[in-house]
Amino acid sequence: MQPIERAIWYIEHRFYEEVTLDMVADAVGLSKYHLARGFSLSTGMSVMRYVRGRRLTESARVLADGAESIIAVALEAGYGSHEAFTRAFRDQFGMAPEQVRAARSTSALTLVEPIRMQQTQSKTLEPPRFETRDAFTVAGLKQHYRSGNMAGIPSQWQKMAPHFGHISGQVGSTTYGVVAGGDDEGNIDYMTAVEVSHTDDLPPEFDTLRIEKQRYAVFLHKGHITGIGGTWMAIFNHGLTDAGCTMVRAPQFELVDDRFDPMTGNGEIELWIPVEG
Repeated sequence: MQPIERAIWYIEHRFYEEVTLDMVADAVGLSKYHLARGFSLSTGMSVMRYVRGRRLTESARVLADGAESIIAVALEAGYGSHEAFTRAFRDQFGMAPEQVRAARSTSALTLVEPIRMQQTQSKTLEPPRFETRDAFTVAGLKQHYRSGNMAGIPSQWQKMAPHFGHISGQVGSTTYGVVAGGDDEGNIDYMTAVEVSHTDDLPPEFDTLRIEKQRYAVFLHKGHITGIGGTWMAIFNHGLTDAGCTMVRAPQFELVDDRFDPMTGNGEIELWIPVEG
């Protein structure tokens, strides 16, 4: 069983007990950072959002069965008050617990069902190569994305495309999709960028990022760009483990060069993962 699958198994067997990101990470032998990033990419939600969703889903079912005491349901789900439970329930489902109990149905709710192990199966990867890259600076458009909601990334690339080749200090034609600023909830900052030799005369909407010297495991995504999520999933689910390496907390990036055809969306893209060493 792979690390993300073990995390799902752990949560499913304990989500009515106290569950923290630290506890899940310890149980599956990953750092919090590695687990948060990998779980989000593999399942579409953060670890703790999945825990909350599962607890509240089971609470919704109890309410729909006509539970007499909402506070008893709240306490069972780990909430200390009716108010805290109602707030979390509304945030999750857009309805109050009383409404679900009165309707005697969960049909209006988007429930968080258990993720089945086969859902996390991912593609076979070629073994990575390892490279140490000197420090470099990138500049481009940055956007913040919440865990599991990365739908805006293609349009971010579209907005960046007219700038390529016209950026002051641009180094070469290689472009970068840089993942940085991640937190324990799996939220990220994503930059569409190029390497630059200086940061003068950049468009006002641009951000810059200095990426320090680092050792990387470099994986290859082949095929259409729409399948790159499966490659990221495979890296976090088994690629790093199979390669015997441990990710460190540093920016990771997609390296896009002339092996990728942006007109068709087909080709090869390198995924650079910072690792110990």
